[in-house]
Amino acid sequence: MTCLHWPAEQLWEQLSPLAPALSVEVVAQTGSTNTELLERARRGDTAPCLLVAEHQSAGRGRQGRSWQSLPGDSLTFSLGLPYAPASWSGLSLAVGVAVAEALHEQVKLKWPNDLWLLDDHGHGRKLGGILIETVPLPGGGRFAVIGIGLNVARAPETADARNAAAALRELDGQLSAPAALGRIALPLWQALQAFEREGFRPFAARYAARDLLRGRAVHTTQPDAPEGTAAGVDEEGALLVHTPAGTHRIESGEVSVRPC
Repeated sequence: MTCLHWPAEQLWEQLSPLAPALSVEVVAQTGSTNTELLERARRGDTAPCLLVAEHQSAGRGRQGRSWQSLPGDSLTFSLGLPYAPASWSGLSLAVGVAVAEALHEQVKLKWPNDLWLLDDHGHGRKLGGILIETVPLPGGGRFAVIGIGLNVARAPETADARNAAAALRELDGQLSAPAALGRIALPLWQALQAFEREGFRPFAARYAARDLLRGRAVHTTQPDAPEGTAAGVDEEGALLVHTPAGTHRIESGEVSVRPC
């Protein structure tokens, strides 16, 4: 049973002028909000939908990683819609920009799809992540599902100190998961509309202002650029890494990047 007050009607009223066909749904539990919307799309239900789950029993992150969520401790939701940008490059970065700007100035972006909380000493901990998946539509184009998970009330414990977690209540002690969604939903939809029209280029400067890795030593899984210095992203959202052999362009999905 849902125990939090989710402003589903208010969200719908906020979004409906831009997305008249959008529905807003809140469920107490599901396996994965991304999986649910993808399966609906495969069955022919491609109407735009914002699906929120208080608990995900099989939440997923990038590269098949699991995402923990407990009722009240985290915000987990997915936004599904038919989507046809000229280029998909940099979409996760544009989504990250919209979410970070809606939350707090200390929320930074770790390429390609993580949100981190940066403290006053320059140390960062993971706050959340973005998972974008698509399925083809019968008449052409694709149905996109943008999944977002954020630690709100409490950060999950991690065995690896290099991947320590953070929670939004460290920035705002009164913030709840429904309130966080209320901040994010409209800017997210507006960012998706802008990206569909113009691609990543209008987001590049905004991403640079939140870029956690720029100027830091990193190591990657790309054989020709195992170590180097992150040098921001290009106009398509690819990570640039300076190495002794030159600057390498690394695209989303090909590498794992970690601060050294």
